Amino acid sequence: MPGWLEVVIRSVSVIIILFAFSKGFIRKPIGECSSFEFGLVAGMTIIGAIGAFNLQIPIAFVLTALVVWGLFTIGLSILVEKSASFRTFMYGRGVPLIKDGKILEDNMTKQHVTSDELLRRLRSKDVFQTADVEFAVLESNGELNVLLKSDKQPLNPSALQMKVASTKEPETVIKDGEIMDEPLATRGLNRTWLETELAKIDASVENVFLAQVDKDGQLTVDLFDDQLTVPEPVELALLAAGLKKVQADFSLYALDTDNKRSKERYEWCEKEITELMNLLKPYTS
Repeated sequence: MPGWLEVVIRSVSVIIILFAFSKGFIRKPIGECSSFEFGLVAGMTIIGAIGAFNLQIPIAFVLTALVVWGLFTIGLSILVEKSASFRTFMYGRGVPLIKDGKILEDNMTKQHVTSDELLRRLRSKDVFQTADVEFAVLESNGELNVLLKSDKQPLNPSALQMKVASTKEPETVIKDGEIMDEPLATRGLNRTWLETELAKIDASVENVFLAQVDKDGQLTVDLFDDQLTVPEPVELALLAAGLKKVQADFSLYALDTDNKRSKERYEWCEKEITELMNLLKPYTS
């Protein structure tokens, strides 16, 4: 067998084996792997790479080494997943660096974290003063997680006791000029609805690079031709404007009439429209 052909066969075999074993590993970013786990995966890659072109090493030895390393790595992944104590042994626990607003210098020394590094990591979390931090913990993967003091935390709807609408994941319904039927069905929509919405902006499916249905059920479109401008969705804004006009009309009718019963009905209708507007405000604002 020619040497180049044997190298090709070895390389393809190694790649297939590495791909097969990679399916058994726990899926997580490289930054969250322990140094030992990273070393195992790197070792498999090196074994495969050397065995692919070093024809003096029997291919059976290369494959045996890959299988042993792969099974060991998968077994380690399963053990980490199943055993909390072994997981703690492998990754350790998070170490607090700031607690109750005070920097824990002893913990910083044990984790080899300098004051400059602590400040840099805080800045990466948009925190520029240690006095603003209530609690900070160095996770086992090296990431610093920060809890700000109550008076330094950003405002959110919950703190303001505001009701907000639940958010749905945007669905991509057109990609590269092709309609995606499954995302449409997920939102309870169909091609007829999609074509109707496209007709409103004078666009055809073939001219659409990407189209998505947002959390409010409105269609947003990006065309292949970047020179064309697509109007923003206005359905919810028109609904809000229509309700406001109806509210104003009932208020005006109540002021114009001298009939007591009619006035009460108009005022009741105005009140109902106002409640409806408040109910829909999270969706229309």
